[in-house]
Amino acid sequence: MPATSDRSQPSQRAASSVPAPGSPPNKTFLQKLGPGLITGASDDDPSGIATYSQTGAQFGYGMSWVMLFSYPLMIVIQEICARIGRVTGVGIAGNMRRHYPRRLLFGIVSLLCLANVFNLGADLGAMGAAGQLLFGGPLLPYVFGFAALSLALQIYIPYTTYVKYLKWLTLSLFAYVLTAFVAHVDWRLALRSTFLPSVSFNTKYFTTLTAVLGTTISPYLFFWQASEEAEDVRNNRHEHALKRAPWQAEEQFSRIRVDTYAGMALSNGVALFIILTTAATLHAAGIQDVQTSAQAAKALEPLAGRFAFELFAIGIIGTGLLAVPVLAGSAAYGVAETFRWKASLESRPNKAKEFYGVLAVATLIGLTLNFVGLNPIRALFWSAVINGVVSVPLMVVTMRMAANRRVMGEFTLPPYLRLMGWIATAVMLAASIGLFSTFGR
Repeated sequence: MPATSDRSQPSQRAASSVPAPGSPPNKTFLQKLGPGLITGASDDDPSGIATYSQTGAQFGYGMSWVMLFSYPLMIVIQEICARIGRVTGVGIAGNMRRHYPRRLLFGIVSLLCLANVFNLGADLGAMGAAGQLLFGGPLLPYVFGFAALSLALQIYIPYTTYVKYLKWLTLSLFAYVLTAFVAHVDWRLALRSTFLPSVSFNTKYFTTLTAVLGTTISPYLFFWQASEEAEDVRNNRHEHALKRAPWQAEEQFSRIRVDTYAGMALSNGVALFIILTTAATLHAAGIQDVQTSAQAAKALEPLAGRFAFELFAIGIIGTGLLAVPVLAGSAAYGVAETFRWKASLESRPNKAKEFYGVLAVATLIGLTLNFVGLNPIRALFWSAVINGVVSVPLMVVTMRMAANRRVMGEFTLPPYLRLMGWIATAVMLAASIGLFSTFGR
């Protein structure tokens, strides 16, 4: 809906457009989990697994502190994005279209699509390689099969049904928790490294740090969580954009907080276990160069046993099936909202042709990268670095948007979220500056 002015009593004007319901039923903890849980879990996609594996292999336990440090930063920026979607009823790109220059919108959405396509190619390639390791046979049929399966599920299963499957797929992440216990982690050293940070001022360290932060705090996650909150508003007749239904704000903000805290805890906790597993096995064995998640899985077998290898490989497939729709979907939401096309995973394909067209094209281009000799997985690590750098301007725009009364009405950010959001932005900026200032050393 169009943004409204806030010259006088916004709550009363907004409330007049939607009849106030009775007291909503209390939701259980599991019922509160939704967009935040799926967003957090999708962050541990096969490309993220490769980045965390490379981190553990290269630095051992030395960078495990980053996952603890980044947790509150990830929470705050994702909660802010979720608030934007819930308050306005549209995603980030839709709000940028209404309130910001088109050149800025086109630039950010273009970078989002570029990064997402390469991540899609990398994830599909990693899923295919994991399938090949587990079951044998040629690689490319697995890649094609996973792409076709993911695309079919997104197109033919309505969002309200599909989102339930995505929630269950988050369980696949626990494969990495189990793997860590099979890999004989030195827990005393791991805990010390997690809670007592050590920093090295060289290019390799800051490249890895920026890659980890870029994998953890990624633009596609911002777009996805905001758009899914807006999707829930559109598909639940009892819920409305908070600018129109301000009496729902307390309940919805509480749900968003629980959902986001749990989802980001799952994301960073699993990433930490991947770093610990590869530190205890690959780094300890002198293997410090891991280009892909499948390579990490294969290297685990002689060091930690067949069971650890199988868990790691199964986790790659499970997280890929979770992440591919998030990557393709966030690109589709961004493009569709930019051009004012209907954007909804709940709609039938013939009712939202452009939206599903973008989703399909993004997936197919990612798939094609695995067939043309360009290995997107090899560019994986640098894709994460680029995400880390691109996140900075998007976070600045998001923070300004969430503090703008024309966008958010009476629900602009409270002081603690505003402070923490700018701290998160400053950290990402500092990591990017540190990366560029150490080149050549």
